[in-house]
Amino acid sequence: MTRYLSSFPVLLVLAGCATSSGIPAAYIPQAQIAAAYIPLHQGSILTHSDGAAVAIAPGVAVTNGHNRNLVDPEAVIGEARDYDLLFFRDAHTAATDASEPEVGEAVSAFGQGADGKLRLAHGVVKTIQSCPGCTAPAYFTFAGDAGPGFSGGPVLDASGRLIGITFGYKDEGSSRLIYAYPMDRVRAELLALRAEAK
Repeated sequence: MTRYLSSFPVLLVLAGCATSSGIPAAYIPQAQIAAAYIPLHQGSILTHSDGAAVAIAPGVAVTNGHNRNLVDPEAVIGEARDYDLLFFRDAHTAATDASEPEVGEAVSAFGQGADGKLRLAHGVVKTIQSCPGCTAPAYFTFAGDAGPGFSGGPVLDASGRLIGITFGYKDEGSSRLIYAYPMDRVRAELLALRAEAK
């Protein structure tokens, strides 16, 4: 499947399928992220989809556009035009501490497994991709074992701050490259939606 991020064509597998990746996690140790994390699930015993979302501001959560079927349509605020981001209303009342990724830093990502349980993947930021004329980077990549079920889930830095939202992965030989939107990009897309709504 080909996904286009602004003007950059990238061949990716969207990370919202039914199989598990990462390792089992009992909980998210960062209290603020644990409170902001939203597991997404739809289906029955025979077919199901899993993903995640994160509350990023009072009353506002974000996930991927390809997770639209996992979100109440009545709650949808809008979907980014050029990026796989979907914003929706949520009951969380706190803002989430955020930062930006840095090449070489260790990161952790959270998502949902096929068993409906929390999963964890560790990795290291490999690249940060800019785009022509953009005020925020388009996406960043990290090597790790995130994958199906991690769509829309949080990526955290070593200090436990939210630095990104996972949206896809690409297997490269024996390793896996995970793609995520940095929080500057997420905020820019939310501002653009709010401006369009005026």
